[in-house]
Amino acid sequence: MISHIESLIDFDNKFDSIIIGTDEAGRGSGIGAVFAAAVCFTNKSEKLLEKLSILNDSKQLSKKHREELYKIIKQETTNCVTPISAEEIEKINILNASLKAMRLSVENIANKIDSNKILVLVDGNKLIPNLNLKQKYIIKGDAISASIAAASILAKVERDRYVIELSKEYPQYGWDKNMGYLTKEHLEAIDKFGTTPYHRMSYLKKHFAKKEQLSLF
Repeated sequence: MISHIESLIDFDNKFDSIIIGTDEAGRGSGIGAVFAAAVCFTNKSEKLLEKLSILNDSKQLSKKHREELYKIIKQETTNCVTPISAEEIEKINILNASLKAMRLSVENIANKIDSNKILVLVDGNKLIPNLNLKQKYIIKGDAISASIAAASILAKVERDRYVIELSKEYPQYGWDKNMGYLTKEHLEAIDKFGTTPYHRMSYLKKHFAKKEQLSLF
């Protein structure tokens, strides 16, 4: 029976190209930067596949397993992680910010690989604008492609670490637990303490509009 890691690697191998996979983390959060990672497996030895036997979509893994895989992926692949700030997200919107972070990470890796056979696999249903490389989007690619799954782990781990650092500066919002997502508790903290420079204000328009309507009655 074929193992999950083998099926992920087989998916990438079927394209007969040098694969760079890319994914983002933090797109739905109400605070801070969005992070995108890109990963290229330049080494696909049996030993490495054994180390990565639990590789999967980062959302399907425990924090402990993500951290373990993060160290291996960082050390044994060509990779890059890029954040785009909340300030820039507000200027260009979250979709464009996510795609820009992906493009910058992919370009960083592509510049290290001397090949005209690069194919970029993009998680989701959008291609990356202004990227001068062949690319293909893969819906739910983080559960199908080894390179996208690996990228999802790098992006998720680095963004989680970043948010936990922010939570030390603003502990009252519970970001260390909600990762900046607009939970009931997070919104109640915003109503009590106001917003911070890290909040994505466009994400709070509906909340403030609803509060304004309620105040009229």
